Amino acid sequence: MNTEKTYQSIIKIVSNYSAQLAMVDEHIFQAKPPIGGWSLSEVYSHIFDSSLLSLMAIEKCTQGLGEQKKTLFVAKLLLLIGRFPLAKAPLKIADRVKKITPNAAQQLITDFELQLSKNYASISKAEANNKIKHPRLGYLNATQWLRFIEIHLNHHLNQLHRINKSFKK
Repeated sequence: MNTEKTYQSIIKIVSNYSAQLAMVDEHIFQAKPPIGGWSLSEVYSHIFDSSLLSLMAIEKCTQGLGEQKKTLFVAKLLLLIGRFPLAKAPLKIADRVKKITPNAAQQLITDFELQLSKNYASISKAEANNKIKHPRLGYLNATQWLRFIEIHLNHHLNQLHRINKSFKK
């Protein structure tokens, strides 16, 4: 995996989240979409909260606080393909989702960007066998966690597009 390429991709994706957030009406941001599921607000809450948790996992990997475990084949495949199957978030992650304001969403984005830049330099120095457990994918190292963040951000960016489209019908 090319860490620099993944990092630059994440920066670009997050910029897209910020641009969409700047253009959304607050009522639509909070409203349950016509297609059902999470509101835009809840998607932003989920994606940046879980991305910050992923950065915490990266930090633990870079500090040598992980475990020497194998990465599951399914996780390797997902990281290679770069897409998630449509599935619900793990319960302990879904329970953290809440409705937030656009300002709170922007603050989460800012917090994520700051933590990402703080942790990025140490990712390439982290030991590949030092891993922290993901709720569904099993044990991931720092580079794999970064790739997970990229895939996860993209996955929910597509969800935002579906939600926005449902309001325009």
